[in-house]
Amino acid sequence: MANRFGLTLREQLTCGFHIHVGITDGEEGVAVLDRIRVWLPVLLALSANSPFWQGADTGYASFRYQAWNRWPTAGPSERFGSERAYHKYVQSLLTTGVLLDEGMMYFDARLSRNHPTVEVRIADVCMEASHAAAIAAIVRALVERAAREWRAGISAPRLSAGQLRLAAWRASQSGVDDTLLHPLLNIPCPAAEAVQVLLSHIRPALADSGDEEQVTSEAARILASGTGARRQREIMMSTQSLPAVVLEAIGHTHGTAPAPHRRSRRLQTS
Repeated sequence: MANRFGLTLREQLTCGFHIHVGITDGEEGVAVLDRIRVWLPVLLALSANSPFWQGADTGYASFRYQAWNRWPTAGPSERFGSERAYHKYVQSLLTTGVLLDEGMMYFDARLSRNHPTVEVRIADVCMEASHAAAIAAIVRALVERAAREWRAGISAPRLSAGQLRLAAWRASQSGVDDTLLHPLLNIPCPAAEAVQVLLSHIRPALADSGDEEQVTSEAARILASGTGARRQREIMMSTQSLPAVVLEAIGHTHGTAPAPHRRSRRLQTS
C-alpha cells in the first residue's frame, strides 16, 4: 500500500467508528445499503470529532472524513439494486488494477467481508461513549427500517452518489453547528431539522428495540451541547494549547477531565 499510495497512506492518521449490524443474507444487505445511504451524512454530523490536523484548525468539524476521502473508493456509492450487481461493481473496480484487494472497498457503508453484517463506516470516533452508543442504536434502527421497507416493496431513495457526496461534505465541515442538506430533499436545512427527520424515519424501529428514549435524549444533547469537535475547539480557545486539547480528550474519555487551564501564550507546533 505504501508503494502504491504514497503520502495518502502515510497521512492516514485517522480512526473511524465502524458499526456492524447483522443481516439475514447478502440480498437483504444490499437492499439495506441502498436505503440507508441518504441518512449517513447526518450520522457524520452527529459524530464529528476531528477539527485539528497537522497542528492547525482545519475549518472542518470532521477533517478525518476529508482525509479519508483521498482513497479512490471512499465516499458514497450509487444504488446497487441486488447482491449480484453489488459484487459485479466490486469486481469491476478490482479489474482496474488500482486497488490491491477487495478490502480496499472503502464505501461509507458496505457488506462486510468477514461477518454477516452491513458495515457503516462514515462516523468519527466520538468524544463521549454516550454519543457512540446513541449513534450505534441509530444505525441499528436504520438497518431495521431499511429491511422492513425492502420486504414491503418500498423503493430506495433516488439521490445520486454525487448529491450524497455534497451532503457528506457539508456534514464534515459543520457537524451540527450549521446547516446540513436535508436527507430526502437535498436542500439546505438547519442541522436540528435534518436530525429530527432522521429520528422520525427510524422511530418505530427505535421503539421496538427499546432505544427511543435514549437516542432521542442523546440527540437533543448533541444538538444543544455540540459534538466532540466543538468541545475540542472550546478547549483550544481557552488554553491556546493543542497538548491541552489532547489531554482533556483523554481525561474526558475516562471521566477524569480537569477544568481547562488557561495559558497566556500560544503554543507553537511544528
